[in-house]
Amino acid sequence: MHTLITGGAGFIGSHLIDRLLAAGERVTIVDDFSTGRPSNIEHILQHEQCTLIEDTIRDEVLMDRLIGECDRVFHLAAAVGVNLIVERPVHTIETNIHGSEVVLSTASKHRKTILLTSTSEVYGKASRIPFREDDDVVYGRTTLQRWSYAVSKAVDEFLALAYHRETGLPVVIVRLFNTIGPKQTGQYGMVVPRFIDSALTNEPLRVYGDGQQTRCFADVSDAVDAMIRLLDEPSATGQVFNVGADIPITIEHLARHIIELTESSSQIEYVPYDQAYAPGFEDMRVRQPCLEKINAAIGYAPSTTLDDTLVRMIEWTRQRQSVPSDHSEVRNRIRLLRS
Repeated sequence: MHTLITGGAGFIGSHLIDRLLAAGERVTIVDDFSTGRPSNIEHILQHEQCTLIEDTIRDEVLMDRLIGECDRVFHLAAAVGVNLIVERPVHTIETNIHGSEVVLSTASKHRKTILLTSTSEVYGKASRIPFREDDDVVYGRTTLQRWSYAVSKAVDEFLALAYHRETGLPVVIVRLFNTIGPKQTGQYGMVVPRFIDSALTNEPLRVYGDGQQTRCFADVSDAVDAMIRLLDEPSATGQVFNVGADIPITIEHLARHIIELTESSSQIEYVPYDQAYAPGFEDMRVRQPCLEKINAAIGYAPSTTLDDTLVRMIEWTRQRQSVPSDHSEVRNRIRLLRS
């Protein structure tokens, strides 16, 4: 099996690569490193079954060649993270919509099976809890850039399903809820690695808003397992699935728990959304998936507890803080390996 992974240098993509290589598959990665980290994949670049292409998925000629040569595609490349979305809305929209357009149209041309990663953000301001795949959605006004990511990924879903209906493209869509694990960083606002970084250095943990918003955190290993199994399941074709965990925790409780696990002297600092992001920023108070559909399809249920994941992330972060990565040096090693 030859698998193409777009965005493979990202947090989830790098874990997916490890899993597929361990299973004996051949893997090609395409990533422009706009949000992916070279250190995530440095350890597999000399693997005889792995190839890295450093380029954008918007290069239609390149994607035509790569998709034509592979057996299936995991499309993970996207602009992600609340900070990035607020700061670079044009990049977010163009990357998510145009990038997916190129990947989906080329996969349809070559009749390749594809999994498209979407997000829980597509549920917008939905008030029915837990979120079900067939729920209606409500978004904020277009003058709030915060909603550009949700809408761009919803357009990706519409386009993928349109290709499935019109051309028979074998596509599976997964809406990833909050996914965490080693290798994730707080660079673009991800809350768990941000809290862990602060706790390990005894700095204040910045909780946005009142901290009573709830999230459900799934281990990346569970998410990767679900993605692979869904793409291998014929009945999943043309379907949308929630992927995540369904046990909620408030962000305030999460912060206090991480302080306890790290034995930190950090305090919690509450920061208004307007100060953290932009005036008028709107947050989702609850983000909890219904997992009935994916359970019926592949028997999925999260198998890793939040505490187990947090302990692994804390240990990984301690090691990273003790030996900081030199990303420019890693990029140079990558270029040497490819030359």
